[in-house]
Amino acid sequence: MEFAAKLSEVPDWGKKLVKVGGQEILLVKTKGEVYACEPECPHQYAPLSGALVKEAGKITCQRHGYKFDLKTGACDPFPEYTLKVYPVEVRGEDIYVAVG
Repeated sequence: MEFAAKLSEVPDWGKKLVKVGGQEILLVKTKGEVYACEPECPHQYAPLSGALVKEAGKITCQRHGYKFDLKTGACDPFPEYTLKVYPVEVRGEDIYVAVG
């Protein structure tokens, strides 16, 4: 696990793009829970920094409306598109992500 950001840097129902281990990672927080995923939609590689976060544990690509589960990366009803997600651990005010 590598340090990614301070908890206060990611707004609730918001996102923050960070670099962890040389990789760009998108942190997403909904209802106080933090998730980490790849920063681009696997469908047509639209940046998810502009994605919609309206449902707890989900992110919706702004380009075509593909909705991804932030725990599993699954896209229902399009199983051929899976968002890469990373394990997250919050220690006090620090967010750690495992990218390896």
